Amino acid sequence: MNEMHDPKENRDRYSLRGRVYESIREDILSGKYEQNTELKETAIGTELGVSRTPVREALRQLELEGLVTIIPNRGAYVNAITAKDVKDIYNIRSTLEGLCARWAAEQVTKEQLDSMEEIICLTEYHTEKNNYEKLHELDNLFHEQLYEASNSRILQHVLSDLHDYVKRVRKATIAFQNRSVKSTQEHRAIFEAIRDKRPDLAEELARQHISRAIESIQMYGLDNIL
Repeated sequence: MNEMHDPKENRDRYSLRGRVYESIREDILSGKYEQNTELKETAIGTELGVSRTPVREALRQLELEGLVTIIPNRGAYVNAITAKDVKDIYNIRSTLEGLCARWAAEQVTKEQLDSMEEIICLTEYHTEKNNYEKLHELDNLFHEQLYEASNSRILQHVLSDLHDYVKRVRKATIAFQNRSVKSTQEHRAIFEAIRDKRPDLAEELARQHISRAIESIQMYGLDNIL
């Protein structure tokens, strides 16, 4: 006879694994763990106050995502984001964010437009103050709102993941000379194209925005960031 499992117990288990997964994933993407660092189940479990089981499950999930390599009888090791990964991600984002902006221009809601405009106004204010920590937060919010405005759950999910993968790089570029000012101006232009229902222009501006970001990164040097 199959053993019966309490549905609440299963939910709690998956919720715990999810929290552990998000914590380890964030530490990898933020650069806390460097390339080839061994991720020890016991140490991570102690740090997070959990047993080894949810840590092991989270590491398997991260292996599927390509952020961890598990070697039998040896352990789990970090696959850090490389310079080539960053270039690939930005090239992919350029195309997908262009599509996202096009779809947003075709079906954005008034509430989404209001939210985007509020984010941009706050961004312009903090750009003048050189408040880079706040600008990083607002950059996240703008892109999240743009993804939502596309009205595509799949596109939103893919772009959110790509956005997360280059979190360290994006945070560093905010402080580049003149980049925060130009980025804010580009956000404003994308918003206005979406507001004015100009999908061709919105797509072109969104693609240029990502392309200019990677140009700034390459000018500064990826090795200085990663």
